[in-house]
Amino acid sequence: MKEVLINPYLLYRKIIKFSNLIFLKPFFKKYGKGTRLESCYYLTPQYIELGKNVLICKNARIEGVSLYEKFSFSPSIILEDFVSIQQNLHLTCANNITIKKHTAIAANVTITDIIHPYEDILTPIEKQPIQCEMVEIGEECKIYNNVVILPGVILGKHCVVAANSVVRKGVYPQNSIIAGTPAKIISQFKDNKWTKL
Repeated sequence: MKEVLINPYLLYRKIIKFSNLIFLKPFFKKYGKGTRLESCYYLTPQYIELGKNVLICKNARIEGVSLYEKFSFSPSIILEDFVSIQQNLHLTCANNITIKKHTAIAANVTITDIIHPYEDILTPIEKQPIQCEMVEIGEECKIYNNVVILPGVILGKHCVVAANSVVRKGVYPQNSIIAGTPAKIISQFKDNKWTKL
């Protein structure tokens, strides 16, 4: 009789996928067909809309902040169809963060629409009221490893953000390559070719 070998990792993945569908799916604002969540670190599904075929890899923190220092917020986190996110995403939202279709996010990325003011030197920074500005990442973008995207950032369609960049408030037009700390546009697609700036 032939021995049947079971791959524990594949079995674990099937169990996680099944448990996500059974236990988590009803709590999301939207959970599209074919969407897959691996073992996430922390989620607030009531503020999250997931389109079709979204992939979120392990250790993601995707948190909607509805109350902070006695102030109420209405967070909205939208991941459109075919968004893929690798491990260790840190996303915090008190206003609105939208990631549009076919965008790919690499490992160890931080995205937030929250600012912690520090002007009042008599109050601990974590005790001061937060400020918020929406974040929007356009269709078909690629966000590489260790990127930090801060409040007020709007990325156009088909933008590339280089690894280790810190992207501050601003509108970045479509077909741009963005790099640096703080990040700036280093190249754009114009006249059918990529042009360095």
